[in-house]
Amino acid sequence: MNLYCKLPFGQLRHGNPDVIRLAEALGRTPSSVSMKLCNLASFDPALQARGVGGLKAASRLDREVWNAFHADWSGMVDVSEDLLESTLAEPTLSESSVERFVTEMETDAWSPVKTRRGQHFFRSTVLSSHNHRCCITGIAVPELLRASHIVPWKDDIPNRLNPRNGLCLAATQDAAFDRHLITLDEDLRLILSRRLRDHCTHETLRENFLRFEGQTIAAPERFTPELAFLERHRERCRA
Repeated sequence: MNLYCKLPFGQLRHGNPDVIRLAEALGRTPSSVSMKLCNLASFDPALQARGVGGLKAASRLDREVWNAFHADWSGMVDVSEDLLESTLAEPTLSESSVERFVTEMETDAWSPVKTRRGQHFFRSTVLSSHNHRCCITGIAVPELLRASHIVPWKDDIPNRLNPRNGLCLAATQDAAFDRHLITLDEDLRLILSRRLRDHCTHETLRENFLRFEGQTIAAPERFTPELAFLERHRERCRA
């Protein structure tokens, strides 16, 4: 599930280096890992809405893992990052090791290491869902892209790592979104704040914002932005 989140849908194939690496660590074939990733895709409502169904051989455990992540992104990201790191370092992982990771998740404070790791997961997942392109401008330069939280990190701990609380934005648009100078309506169309519109006579502002006003953003392949989070963001823009 960790790898599923981080890979664009079109890269779940058996020839992907990340799929091959995980398969080797697990002692499985790349094709079997690819199939498992596609099993998880069968649960994804964003893909279903586009008529992409994934494979139909998903197990009950696959569904349980999918639901566990969506019920507790912060906790499951931490556990899955631990498991992934240990699996790639040690091909075999005992049940006692899994139990230890779960216990640590339940008892440990959120450390700086976990914070950095969680932020890395969030960035990888949000950017891959948007095919590494700004959803407003289409910019695809990795160094200029940000995984922008819709509801800020500090304001909603349970959803700080939820990819449906994220947008892939270029740096300028990220700064404006973070400061509530721009937002999205319920149809994912760009709205400019009055404060920003007052300055849109400047050519740079027209180029970066005004020409996109009212346009629908490029929707992500997966993890469509949660409308309730966007409503909270719009409320801040109205304030």
